Formats: sequence, C-alpha cells, structure tokens
Amino acid sequence: MTYLIDAWLDRPHPYLRILNRETGEVCAMLEEEALDELRDQGDLDLHELSSSEPSVLKELVRSLFLFCYARALRPA
Repeated sequence: MTYLIDAWLDRPHPYLRILNRETGEVCAMLEEEALDELRDQGDLDLHELSSSEPSVLKELVRSLFLFCYARALRPA
C-alpha cells in the first residue's frame, strides 16, 4: 500500500492528511493542535515534507502514523 501526504500548513487552520494513494481514503488526519505538538517536539520537519526521496517520505509517514496512534491511546 502506498500513501500520499496532503499537507496544508500555511493556512489559518492547518492540517495534514495521509491518504491511500490508490483509493484516496483518508488514513490519518492531523489538525492544528497535533501539528503544533509535533513541531514543539521537533518531529515535524518541513524539509522532509518536500523531499522526493522515497526513504525519507516512508520514514515520515511511519512516524506520523505512530504519532496518530499514540495520541489516540492517550487517556482523555
């Protein structure tokens, strides 16, 4: 399965989505608060988002998925 990163970070309410490249289905969604947390932790590098190197993008998608799952498991 291949993924596509759809990031809109330079808008009033930024978001980043990970899409299934074949179906267009949204697999993960990060909104403003989560993106701020990633930036504060140093885990969101804007240069990685614009990379065309497959290994860099693969690692970025992996870390974004892990972050999403970790947030979902946090107690409310």
